[in-house]
Amino acid sequence: MKNTITVLALSSFFVFTACKKNESTGPATEKSDYKESGKLIVDSVKVSDSTKITDSLKVKYTSKLLVFPELKDKTLLDSIYFQNKDIKDFSKTGLQTYLENEKIGYFSSVKNDNKDWLSDITYAQDWYTSSYMNLISNTNGYMHIQYVGSGYEGGAHDNYGFAERVFDLKKNKKLELKDITSMPKAKIEAILMKNINNINSGTSDAEGEVKNSEMLLVEKIPANNNFYFDQKNLYFHYSPYEIAAFAAGDITIPISWEELGVTLNAEFKERMKIK
Repeated sequence: MKNTITVLALSSFFVFTACKKNESTGPATEKSDYKESGKLIVDSVKVSDSTKITDSLKVKYTSKLLVFPELKDKTLLDSIYFQNKDIKDFSKTGLQTYLENEKIGYFSSVKNDNKDWLSDITYAQDWYTSSYMNLISNTNGYMHIQYVGSGYEGGAHDNYGFAERVFDLKKNKKLELKDITSMPKAKIEAILMKNINNINSGTSDAEGEVKNSEMLLVEKIPANNNFYFDQKNLYFHYSPYEIAAFAAGDITIPISWEELGVTLNAEFKERMKIK
């Protein structure tokens, strides 16, 4: 079945949230103060709505964006909202307006781009697109945001994915892998392959638990930009189909600070208090 809103619905992040027909929520607020490297105020806006395209097809749109009223650096903000290139106004009102327009555009595109065959849908279907920005942590001036989303427009199943980004609020930039370690990517990838089963995806079959390594679709696991970290490990996060079969779900692979050893960036190591 034709998928016309793949870019909107699946730019590597999405997760489903149900909503009632033609019921739109106003701005959702979830305020938090963070004092790791100065006070960081975090708010959010959300739009959740649905509409009927035909008697058999209903579509839903859900999206949440975080709001950072104290962040003013445009380069940093462009990087934070990298999936939303058309945002010009980063205020709460501006972001709310952006989501409302995105919702209208999504409904319109489903209707207009598929009008030649929508009448062929003879049984009830619910299509949707959803995307969320979630603040995971703000530690030592490193802010970790997870972008998650999903979409369904016919077919055997919906699709979902994740994007992980860490921002250096002291330098107003997105953190790159080279800011953490100087280890060559080939060596990192060898460690990723070695550690592939350290965090099981939870997949099982009739015989019991299935290891991540048994579902791999690649011979080499790439050291991608989808990384984050905590006090113990650096983590690489892979969405379904990225390195393994859909049944494996998303896979997270840790690399300990000890494994990175002397290749750790001195400034990063000091800020994270890694011994």
